[in-house]
Amino acid sequence: MTNIKPAERLASVSEYYFSRKGKEIAALEADGHDIISLAIGSPDMPPSEATIKTLAQEASRPNAHGYQPTRGIKELRTQMAAFYERTYGVSLDAETEVQPLIGSKEGILHITLALVNPGDEVLVPDPGYPTYSSLSTLLGAKVVKYNLTATNHWQPDFEELEHLVTPRTRILWSNYPHMPTGAKAQRETYERLVQFAKRHSLVVVNDNPYSFILNHDRLSILQIEGAKDCCIELNSMSKSHNMPGWRVGMLMTNATLISWILKVKSNIDSGTLRPLQLAAAKALQNDAQWHERANITTYAKRRAIAEQIMDTLGCTYDKESVGMFLWGRIPQKYDNAETLTERVLHEADVFITPGFIFGNNGKRYIRISLCAKDERMQQALERIKKMTI
Repeated sequence: MTNIKPAERLASVSEYYFSRKGKEIAALEADGHDIISLAIGSPDMPPSEATIKTLAQEASRPNAHGYQPTRGIKELRTQMAAFYERTYGVSLDAETEVQPLIGSKEGILHITLALVNPGDEVLVPDPGYPTYSSLSTLLGAKVVKYNLTATNHWQPDFEELEHLVTPRTRILWSNYPHMPTGAKAQRETYERLVQFAKRHSLVVVNDNPYSFILNHDRLSILQIEGAKDCCIELNSMSKSHNMPGWRVGMLMTNATLISWILKVKSNIDSGTLRPLQLAAAKALQNDAQWHERANITTYAKRRAIAEQIMDTLGCTYDKESVGMFLWGRIPQKYDNAETLTERVLHEADVFITPGFIFGNNGKRYIRISLCAKDERMQQALERIKKMTI
């Protein structure tokens, strides 16, 4: 293959951190290390019993395995609209304003392809989900970072945004409750984002997969008057319904933006298996008690252990943060977060995420995932206590 070269765009991005680190973890485990991963946000609990039962029943039908419409089946779109009405008080037309996705990461790609030309600009939070930046870069867009800081409670600085926006800015990416910091959604932030979008003729995309995790105050940017005209909201069943491997996301906005995104999506995929869509529709009907057990009670116990780990490592954190991660600032004695996380990995066999992967403003932070059984988290705590910190 000496004469074969990759596309030039590959030079602009690197392999995803967790993909690269996963190889190192696999090598350590092959050498006999029992690695406890508190790194990735992949829920370790199953979906509701009714969800699994529906999948099994529908998959047993001999005519259930054909191609499906890119728009998604009516049953799923109807339940997604009902979920938004029930959860956020947002009214959506299931025919024209709801688009099921094969995971919200797919939605990030399709939105960017539909709205951003090569050379256009996108505003991306720092710290923030790395995919906002990497996909934009791969598609030839210019990524412009806007700062989120602890002093501003990890909310946007709108004065800074006014200096960063240009006539070529097409999208502002937003994510509340925020990953990785756990900052809560604020209605005032949403109101100002809608005003900003209208003033600068751009689209705000709010990524909202964490509003059920350790959080009862569930907000949507689409609750703001006029938001549907200039905003898109992504949501996901991965976190809230314990379905990360199912790859079911949803996109809500006005009919025009949906039609543009559908033009992209219809040229890329061929729809989702019908039994899986019907099972997802059933999951969206989970009652409040199921979410209280799965998303509040379970994670609250794990959060308490994660706080003890942070305390043991000498890190400071926000006790009011939400979501399935705990974000902590490292002690001053460490040069950077990776110095600490590498020590924890190689001395305690515990994998914790260094905050630098989420942006420059994460360099002095670490993130602990709550997606591990209580016993494993307790075991991780005991191992870390034995380290010389």
